[in-house]
Amino acid sequence: MWHPVGELPARVYWRRRLVVLIVLLGVLGGAGWLGFTLLAGRDDDAAASDASRPLPEPALARVVPSLSAVATPDPPPVTPAAAAAQAAAPAPTAGGSCTDAMLALEVRTPRTAAVGSKPTFELAVGNVSAVPCVRPLDKNLQEIVMFDAAGTRVWGSNDCFPEATVDARTLAPGEVVTVPLVWSGLTSEPTCTAERVAPAPGTYVLRARLDTKVSPDATLALE
Repeated sequence: MWHPVGELPARVYWRRRLVVLIVLLGVLGGAGWLGFTLLAGRDDDAAASDASRPLPEPALARVVPSLSAVATPDPPPVTPAAAAAQAAAPAPTAGGSCTDAMLALEVRTPRTAAVGSKPTFELAVGNVSAVPCVRPLDKNLQEIVMFDAAGTRVWGSNDCFPEATVDARTLAPGEVVTVPLVWSGLTSEPTCTAERVAPAPGTYVLRARLDTKVSPDATLALE
């Protein structure tokens, strides 16, 4: 094959083979270029089609509506009655009755006392408003009650020696009135018929009352 035999010179056969090879290469190259052109044109058409097609809506947007589409209800109108209810409470009248909100009530103790002794407690009533006011400090409206650690009532100031007096006080703004009360050091109950004994050592709670006003708790340790 590589050594042509014939009547013509060998270079003639080599030229023919070279021409055939060039033609063959040209045909193959043209076919390849044509295929590449067709594929490139198809890709361009697909890209143009995708660009003109609208983007699909995200899955989340199909589930959760846009906030701009959500209508917010208008607040209800404020009626005159509602406006009056929202208005601040009127200021207290000077010289009027002292309401519970205008008073501070406190029971004061010596903190510690010996079992069986007779400590003195104080009922402190103060006007915390900005105007003077009147409050009855009648003895029958005052009371101090003692409880043990379990919450059991141990003693009350009105159990055995109730008093009835009339004592209306005008309290100036910031004024504090203290009423002393001596405890006998013994237990009691409202009918004052049970045996009265000295409470056992321990910590006790005292709570004061002036009619409907109740004080915070104070402690007394009996030793």
